[in-house]
Amino acid sequence: MKRKVFAYPYIVWMILFIVVPMFFIFYYAVNVGGQFTLTKFWSTLTDVKNNWLVLWNSIVIALKTTAICLIIAYPIAYILSNMKKSVAGFISLLFFVPMWMNFILRTYSWYAILEYFIPGLIGKPEVSFTGTEFSVLLVLVYDFLPFMILPLYNTLSKIDKSLIEASRDLGANPVKTFFRVVLPLSVPGIVSGITMVFVPAITTFTVPFIIGNGVFTLYGSKIDEAFHQATGVVGDYAVGSTLSIILVICVLISTLIMNYFDKDKESGGQVL
Repeated sequence: MKRKVFAYPYIVWMILFIVVPMFFIFYYAVNVGGQFTLTKFWSTLTDVKNNWLVLWNSIVIALKTTAICLIIAYPIAYILSNMKKSVAGFISLLFFVPMWMNFILRTYSWYAILEYFIPGLIGKPEVSFTGTEFSVLLVLVYDFLPFMILPLYNTLSKIDKSLIEASRDLGANPVKTFFRVVLPLSVPGIVSGITMVFVPAITTFTVPFIIGNGVFTLYGSKIDEAFHQATGVVGDYAVGSTLSIILVICVLISTLIMNYFDKDKESGGQVL
């Protein structure tokens, strides 16, 4: 009974910052001008061109960001897992040092690099490298790469090295050992990394707003515009709340899918 007391602050936190905000989101989605109505809710759901296509583009960008982060992070995490703990810890720290800087400040730094530094470096100041999918992907990968490296490194570093040695003793070459032993055992780290990158990538609006130069809109930007228009006038809360509900459902579905592929978290995967 005494131990349950320590859960009370977390319960209060959940009520204040999860349950209450979700209640207001659902409330404003079906309440317009103090009256219950499903008109705005339904019109938002059926607006394929302005809402669902943006959501699809956001999912595609998030998938690309996640895939690129995984391709880059896995070799880095694998190399770190085979280093001495002190050296690996120091190098891992270097990946997270930029994360101590404010997210918006980092994004504006990349804007200055892409908009002014690189064009000046190549002698073409009139050329702009912002406002493109490549620039948005570049900054998204930069921002979320550490969140892919950390879970992969934690999982790979905990793999029993005797299993790898046993595989080699049984005649498996390094490639076969990797695909039959290392990769299956690292699945929990892969799933955790994908979750930690995909979910924030699909909801971000700072990067597409700043790096996208106002011409590259993702779903997070769409929600921000609905709640607060660029002119500073209060936006349509019913539309913004409905878009948020759609996004919450998509995040829950993606989380359930990730959990389905990560059934064996505690054991660290299975050797095929």
